[in-house]
Amino acid sequence: MIISFSGIDGAGKSTQIQKLREYLSANGIAMRELTFWDNVALFSSLRSGFSRRVLQSDGNVGTPDRPAERRDKNKQNAFLITGRCVLHIFDVLNLRRIFRQAKSQNPGVVIFDRYIYDQLAALPLASVIARAYARCILMLAPKPDLALLLDAIPEVARARKPEYPVDFMRQYRSSYLRLCGFTNLQLIPAGEVDEVHRAIRAHLDGCLLKTSTENELQTALPA
Repeated sequence: MIISFSGIDGAGKSTQIQKLREYLSANGIAMRELTFWDNVALFSSLRSGFSRRVLQSDGNVGTPDRPAERRDKNKQNAFLITGRCVLHIFDVLNLRRIFRQAKSQNPGVVIFDRYIYDQLAALPLASVIARAYARCILMLAPKPDLALLLDAIPEVARARKPEYPVDFMRQYRSSYLRLCGFTNLQLIPAGEVDEVHRAIRAHLDGCLLKTSTENELQTALPA
């Protein structure tokens, strides 16, 4: 099974992935975690260098006591958006390869920390052209068995992980919600850590039940 976690910065993805890992481990289920930026995105070091040197991003992870001032996906002009759209094509093609490997080599659960959805959500999806492009990329992208979108209040998320301006965080969240309209993303409402974990487990159990039922039907059908 392949599960992906998406959401704005500060939505609690790392926390929920860790809790899911602990839950799966306690039940004896093998798992592997992949991060989109480290394991899928192509030219990641060059892209990070461009953000630091050209866009003057500090590149740090913001914390409440040490805020960061990131300048990367929140910087949007025609040149940058066009360049990202080209890079996303390479990303999704590499994702297809990584996805096939994960399916064939891992008998348990593979967790993606971010997915192609997160790349697309940084685009200005209020634009019809941007949405059309996103649909084209999604036609190429393999679909996880369970794609989770952790919702969050932008102001709360930014207080937890201060890196981007609130206006961008609001736009970012809006783009994620737009993606829910034409993807298999399952929206997990914002809530307390344990409450969100229970919602994730409910989706996981439903997905496992569906997969089990489909396998039983395939076994029962004559060849």
